[in-house]
Amino acid sequence: MKVEPASSILGHLAVPGDKSISHRAVLLGAIADGETRISGFGRSADTEATIAAVRALGVRVYESETETLRVFGAGLRGLKAPGEPIDCANAGTLMRLLPGILAGQEGGFELTGDESLSARPMERIAEPLRRMGVAVETTEGHAPLTIEGGEVRPISYELPVASAQVKSAVLLAGLFATGGETTVVELLPVRDHTETMLAAGGAKIRRRQKSASVWPVERLELGELEIPGDFSSAAPLLVATTLLSGSELTVHGVNLNPRRTGLLDVLERMGGRVTVFNRRRIGGEAGGDLDVRSAELVGTEVNAPEVPLLVDELPLFALLAVHARGDSVLRGAAELRAKETD
Repeated sequence: MKVEPASSILGHLAVPGDKSISHRAVLLGAIADGETRISGFGRSADTEATIAAVRALGVRVYESETETLRVFGAGLRGLKAPGEPIDCANAGTLMRLLPGILAGQEGGFELTGDESLSARPMERIAEPLRRMGVAVETTEGHAPLTIEGGEVRPISYELPVASAQVKSAVLLAGLFATGGETTVVELLPVRDHTETMLAAGGAKIRRRQKSASVWPVERLELGELEIPGDFSSAAPLLVATTLLSGSELTVHGVNLNPRRTGLLDVLERMGGRVTVFNRRRIGGEAGGDLDVRSAELVGTEVNAPEVPLLVDELPLFALLAVHARGDSVLRGAAELRAKETD
């Protein structure tokens, strides 16, 4: 393959389905009743690991040649212990969300990952799950993890780090709790895809500005799910178009959940030219089309409250800052040390 520099970017395109939502669609489809049909599924090595994981747990998943999956759920408590470790490969979302679901299943489970995933902190999910009565063990704070399903207690838990994965693990375990509501308090806003999908599946969810609560359920039923385009996949193209003189690009059908699109706010402050049009709901999420054009940029500051809204795009912010006039500053981004984007 030969790659040559481009003088400009012109055209229209659509990006693959949102990876974060695709993980959740397969995981929740696995414990839903009946068939969940997922269109626009975002295929990647990570989401393929999630498909393999639920298959190992006894769930049937049929894949078409298009971006459509059919997941035949085992029911809320119907997953089966495979008798061997479940390989999460490099999928951090899978490694951190699945224990919340396994908390309510019968049997023992072990989750492993590759070298990169095994270096990432896992006590951050194990600690709140233990508070809920779940038997979870890590390997010196990392993978492999072991989980013994059983009785789950509801809790109120304040996130020590701004992590949608930790929040999701606790909320998913709350589906199986005996008694009342499970609440997660978030001091900084993080992604809320799990709450959106749980509500669509029939779970009782309460969302406030700085917390999310879930009540135990008897069943979930998701039916048809449409996955919007992945903003994080669109982001490099938005940045390249901004930086290459004479460029203009339209990206169609992108997830515009405000807890994912912090880069758009940063680009606007820097003088970027991005227009959102044709706003609509896509699979329960805010979505729309983006028109981006080349622009001259000025420096800006990104502070801690904004970091969770563009944590995956911070390397792109660094690239924008290099080409901007004046100084740019990033503060409160210690969480990068626990991600591939370190």
